[in-house]
Amino acid sequence: MIWLGALAFLAYYHFFQNLSAKPPHFLLAIGLPLLLIAGLAVTTKGRALTSTLPLSTLTLLHTVRVPVELTLYGLYVYQQIPQLMTFEGRNFDILAGLTAPVVSYFAFRQKRLSARGLLLWNILSLGLVLNIVVQAILSAPLPFQQLAFDQPNVGILKFPYIWLPGYIVPAVLFGHVIAIQRLLREITGHKSADKPKGNATYLYKSE
Repeated sequence: MIWLGALAFLAYYHFFQNLSAKPPHFLLAIGLPLLLIAGLAVTTKGRALTSTLPLSTLTLLHTVRVPVELTLYGLYVYQQIPQLMTFEGRNFDILAGLTAPVVSYFAFRQKRLSARGLLLWNILSLGLVLNIVVQAILSAPLPFQQLAFDQPNVGILKFPYIWLPGYIVPAVLFGHVIAIQRLLREITGHKSADKPKGNATYLYKSE
């Protein structure tokens, strides 16, 4: 909540729209959450904390990507971001959001999707979100802009849309990174909080 408040305050006073700043202020919005994710993923205390998070919850988290993509489309309609950042362009991230409840159902309710299947879905969905992150950064009016010069990505520099790169995207990345890390340990036989007793093939733990 403190981080969301800080982003809102800075965006309200056009902090992220100061394009002449070096380094660009926008990097602050995405840089700090990414450092936190890295710390949780690689440190012993971080892994101990994330090991208590159910994989089913981490999977359903990605349903948030559906309203996010609808929001991006609205920003495109109002000429705040380029078309390539929407599902009409090069952004296929909505597929991850639409399939998340289906994947969760078959993995944790029906127990028909194996750990390897869930791992594959996470890897593919991670690729989808990384694709839009790259598109968004290269479309922003920053010194390294490479795309969408006719309609740059300015919408996400404003309030409340700064919460997309500053919070929601890092949360999605967090869900994938932790899930992939846990599933790799599951598959290779290491201890996992979601590992079923007597069967290492399916993820039987569910809320």
